[in-house]
Amino acid sequence: MIIFVNTMHNLARYLIFFQYIGTKYSGAVKVPPHSPKKGIQDHLEEAIQRLRPLNSVSLSVSSRTDKGVHALSNSAHFDLQRRNDKPPFSEYNIVQALNFHLTTEQIRITHAYLVPNDFHARFHAQSRTYIYRIALGTTRHDLPLVDCNLCWNICNTELDVEAMREAATLLSGTHDFSSFQAVNSDMAFRNPVKTMDVVNIQPGSSFARAYFHREIPFWELTFTSRSFLYKQVRRMTGALVGVGQGKLSVSQLNEILEARDTYAYPQALVAPACGLFLTKVDYKESDLQLSQQPSSTEN
Repeated sequence: MIIFVNTMHNLARYLIFFQYIGTKYSGAVKVPPHSPKKGIQDHLEEAIQRLRPLNSVSLSVSSRTDKGVHALSNSAHFDLQRRNDKPPFSEYNIVQALNFHLTTEQIRITHAYLVPNDFHARFHAQSRTYIYRIALGTTRHDLPLVDCNLCWNICNTELDVEAMREAATLLSGTHDFSSFQAVNSDMAFRNPVKTMDVVNIQPGSSFARAYFHREIPFWELTFTSRSFLYKQVRRMTGALVGVGQGKLSVSQLNEILEARDTYAYPQALVAPACGLFLTKVDYKESDLQLSQQPSSTEN
């Protein structure tokens, strides 16, 4: 008997990529019942359940962004079995159907793949990229509406960017980042040694640059690694901005890194969630390929 990958009893595994504005959500993953704010995963699973699958759907999210953090491209996988022996939804139709049921939320599916049944969105990810947006010389009320809650507004009109870039070189490469893990993190058991493939600081811009009454200086900090510790990006960002503001010297940041102690990090420096975007989750193309394609799909 021949068993097709991902099609036994018409059970299909999908990898979806999705984006969201995280301001009104508790974070990327599910929250306990009766919580005041739902997680992105709660809304995604509700949308999938509206497709009336035969199985109970549980989403596996690749990147657990925190409350208030945004994503231009997060990812997750789930299994779906249709009723009455119907073949799997096509990739196009699963995107359209889920977006129809997400219309009232600030969550959108961008694309989907039918993947092998041993594919895992989190463990097969090769890298994740975050960008942190900073606006200078502003208060929250001075920002264009399209940038509110989507950047960290700092009253300073200037940052010592060269000092920040010098400090960024200390964070690049492989290090024990224990000092940049959140205090009392429930992920404290994770290996604190991470490799930062990219720690970059470049000029950015307002989303309303061509339509606002004045030019606002923006900077973007980019971080790429296979994985991160809990709140590591926000703590690295806060430390780099601290260097740019003269609150920390480059040597002091190095001392914090070398301390390998979460309590060595000055807690007042942690960057707020509002400026952080998950922008990319990368996979090997070979991991996304079904070894044998489903025999058919239908609308």
